[in-house]
Formats: sequence, structure tokens, C-alpha cells
Amino acid sequence: MKLNQKYKVIGLMSGTSLDGLDIAFCEFEFKQRWRFNIREAQTFSYSSAWKKNLSTAHQIDALSLLQLHTDYGRFMGDQCGRFIKAHKIKGINFIASHGHTVFHQPDKKFTFQLGHGAALHDATGLPVVFDFRSLDVARGGEGAPLVPVGDKFLFSQYDVCLNLGGIANLSMDVKGHRRAFDICFCNMAMNYLMNQVGKAFDNRGKLASSGRVDQDLRENIRVLYAGYRKKRPSLAREMFESSFRRFLNDPGIPLADKLHTICESVAEEVSVAIPSSKKKLKLLATGGGAFNDFLVNALKRKLGAKAEVVVPPTSIIEFKEALVFAFLGILRVRNEINVLKSVTKAREDSCSGALIGRF
Repeated sequence: MKLNQKYKVIGLMSGTSLDGLDIAFCEFEFKQRWRFNIREAQTFSYSSAWKKNLSTAHQIDALSLLQLHTDYGRFMGDQCGRFIKAHKIKGINFIASHGHTVFHQPDKKFTFQLGHGAALHDATGLPVVFDFRSLDVARGGEGAPLVPVGDKFLFSQYDVCLNLGGIANLSMDVKGHRRAFDICFCNMAMNYLMNQVGKAFDNRGKLASSGRVDQDLRENIRVLYAGYRKKRPSLAREMFESSFRRFLNDPGIPLADKLHTICESVAEEVSVAIPSSKKKLKLLATGGGAFNDFLVNALKRKLGAKAEVVVPPTSIIEFKEALVFAFLGILRVRNEINVLKSVTKAREDSCSGALIGRF
């Protein structure tokens, strides 16, 4: 069967930071290697009601969760409809949706991303690829991270791809194999602190820059991460709530000092995670944390001669994950590998994702 070489796909992503639903209309073409262009992209901010629904989804009863699963799928579809109409987009092949992670417990062999593909398909009339993680988890993998496949094929000019999202993670090639892992809690920790004072985030890291390192907090975090480094588990909300959050609730530490300490901690953990090399590595920094000037400067200081930190255009920073899930959808439709066992520790590679609609 002759495969298409050009695709027009909408990628959807909702992260742990609850910033909103990222929608990216992307064009891809394969000519010896994959090339892409983010044609249109937009973040639809969540209302206070949706923030509450998503942040408490893990606490509700089963019947309510199923209802929310359907409602959120239709919500995503409605936002896609608004996006398509506003930008007058035509010729879309399909939608690829990550959904919103509610449960992620690969040790128990399950993961759950909210947002039913059938409801999304019905709301838009477009074919949908969704549920990208479950097959890998069933095969003994962590079900994460999934972005490294996109890093490998779409951003191969960089030695290291670093995502400073709710959780900081990276991917890189090691001896011909893609390796990737979660490093530490990043925006999840900082936004948690800012939410307590009624703000969504620390704009450009200005508040963090006014603080100083709290040595006790830094040492507590360092000890926690020392245990993570041995196995590099897939970090999730459950682990943040059970192991990390208590360090942030110390009323005796000023907010600015907490934020400053977290930024320095993230920079240190990233530096430790990147192996030494004979050459200076080229590191791509994306995710919401790439807008945090204090965090980026802390990274540059810690990495020094080890790596050059490259902050790309805003569209890549904001919509890289939506872009990559659009690409994972293409690989799924082409019946090609889109989840790597070298990254997730599964028994085998996977061509993962559920399909709904006529492709």
C-alpha cells in the first residue's frame, strides 16, 4: 500500500499545569525525512469550572468520571470547531488527541486520559486518534514519555530536547537508541505555589529572582530526587501529592525563596541528568518553563560548557507537545512505531492509539 507523504492534522494537548487546551493545526511532509509547519495554533484557557473539574477528576465516583470523560471529549470537539471556523481551516485529515491525564499508575498496569474519542469525533465529524499510552502500559512500559519519538524525527538537529513542563523531562540519542526520562517536578511545583496566592504562574520568574535558596528545602528536594535517579520512574500527580508537596507547605519559608529554590533545583537536576560529552551539546528548551527567564538563566549557569541552551520561537515552546501528538497520530495511521521501548521500558515497541472514524 502506498502511504501518503503529506498530512494536515490537528493535535490536542492538555497538560498537568491546567493552562488550557492547546490546539495546533500542523502540516507534515515526508521527503527523506519528516518536515513540519505549525500553521495555526491557539490555547483555549479553561474556565474556573473546567479547572475544578479537571483538578478533582481523580476524586469523583466512577459514574461521574464516565460522564466527565464524555463531556470533556465533547468540550474538546467544540473548541476544535471554534478553532477551525476562526482560522478557516480546510482539508484536515484527522485529529490526534492526548487528552488530560487523570490517573497514571503503570506499576498497576493502567493509565487514563480524560476525553472520549467518540465524543470528540461526534462533535467535529473528523476521524480521531486517541489513547496513546494504554498499549505501552499493558506491555509493561511506563506509558511515558511519548514526545521523544517526535524529538527524534522532528528535532534531530538538537542533541538534547528538554521539556520544562509541569514535569521536566528530556530525550536524547545514546549509542543509536533514543533515551528519555522524567527528571523532576517543574511548573507543577511552581504553579502550585502561585495558585496559593491567587496567580496562575510566576511571570518570567520575577518573584523567584527576588528570593534566595532555602538550604533546608533544597536538601529535602535533593534527597528525594537522589532516590528517583536510581530508577528514573515516570513522575505523575500522585507522586507530587504524596512525596513532594509537603516540602512546599512549610509556612516558615517565604514564597520567593521557595520559587527560587525550585528553579535552582530544576537546573541542578537537569545538569546531573545530561551526561558529559567531548563536545558542547545543543539543547532545545521548550515547555512553559522556557518563558521563565530566571529558570532559563539558572540552567545556563549550571550547564556551563556542557550544553548550549536554545530557546526556540514561541510557537514551538507553546505547542510542541500538540505538534508531536499530531505526528504520533500520523505514525499510528501509517501503522508505524510511535512508542519506543528504549524510552518507556516496555517489552516491545508499539504502534499505539485508538482510531475512531473513517481514515
